[in-house]
Amino acid sequence: MKDSFNRIVLIVLDGAGIGAMPDAPEWGDAGSDTFGHILESREVHLPKLQSLGLGNIRPLDGVPPAAQPRGSYGRCALRSNGKDTTTGHWEMAGIILEQAFPTYPQGFPQSVIDRFVRETGVPGILGNVPASGTEIIKQLGAEHIRTHKPIVYTSGDSVFQIAAHEEVIPLARLYEICEIARAMLDGEHKVGRVIARPFLGEPGSFYRTENRHDYAVPPPRENLLPTLADEDLDVVCIGKIASIYDSMGVTQDLTAKNNEQSIDQTIKALQAETRGLIFSNLVDFDMLYGHRRDTEGYARALEHFDVRLPEIEAAMQPDDLMIITADHGNDPTFPGSDHTREYAPLIVYGKNTTPGVNLGTRASLADIGQTIAANFRLQLVAGNSFLGEVTSGSIS
Repeated sequence: MKDSFNRIVLIVLDGAGIGAMPDAPEWGDAGSDTFGHILESREVHLPKLQSLGLGNIRPLDGVPPAAQPRGSYGRCALRSNGKDTTTGHWEMAGIILEQAFPTYPQGFPQSVIDRFVRETGVPGILGNVPASGTEIIKQLGAEHIRTHKPIVYTSGDSVFQIAAHEEVIPLARLYEICEIARAMLDGEHKVGRVIARPFLGEPGSFYRTENRHDYAVPPPRENLLPTLADEDLDVVCIGKIASIYDSMGVTQDLTAKNNEQSIDQTIKALQAETRGLIFSNLVDFDMLYGHRRDTEGYARALEHFDVRLPEIEAAMQPDDLMIITADHGNDPTFPGSDHTREYAPLIVYGKNTTPGVNLGTRASLADIGQTIAANFRLQLVAGNSFLGEVTSGSIS
């Protein structure tokens, strides 16, 4: 049995929580259960995830516990103060946030908007409200085309989002505007992410394009990615991962704008000669189905990932380890359109690991980062490694 691995592939099913945490009521999320409620909605076929131990984590409709799970299984609490993408991913890398990023349920203060208009040189803005991205372009898209004013909006997360029609404000200009916004949003208004939200189409048929770009707050340097890179290990990031960490410690950034592309790029990365971390985010669960409260779409996306899991496994070498988890919840059956404060599933698999280990409830997502660091004889400031549990030969 191996006690360390050449590579670890970390796959984040964005927003795929597995049940409300004890403090969920404090966040308005009591009763949320992303995986549970999707699986209750209809029969969802997840035989590969089931065989790895998904149903062993907790009772789930239609996904019974595997008698002999091929992987190890558990769940991770989110210890940080937050429930958004940046908070969850940073915690995986060993950063525990005691203070949440600021949110704006009433929109941004006028002083912030005035400075944004002044520094970007735009002719004003539309919106400045919390909103669904698809709904706000439906409501304000025509006026945006007429006035050339960008649409600024937020959500329950710490985000400053800027939507613009690509034929009205070209992508290069939209990205420039976002970079200016990122630089000015500091101090008490240091939001987790500034997000470019380009769209196309005509009134009545607007649609968002895949040219979204995120501008994150730079994380503290004491995190998993630069810790690995400083030791000349590969840190291959897929999808929006690099932007979440402001590219800190990233040695290769593979573009992927949806789940299909992220899976393709994960397989491509596994087929390359590397040593270190392959870090992939499957964004559609959150972006297309969680926020839009599309339970059926979410179920189909889970089935699609399950169908493609054997391709990922086939690309793994004997000394590779795969970890599947989530960054937070986004229950499509729950009221509103925001993330939900939930545990993250934890599935660990390798061709040379101990199968069937119950990893229990981990105190933090930082246990994932600490496990990856420990594999390469390194250490982070937060988290407890479970590397020894999946390589010890002991089954609990």
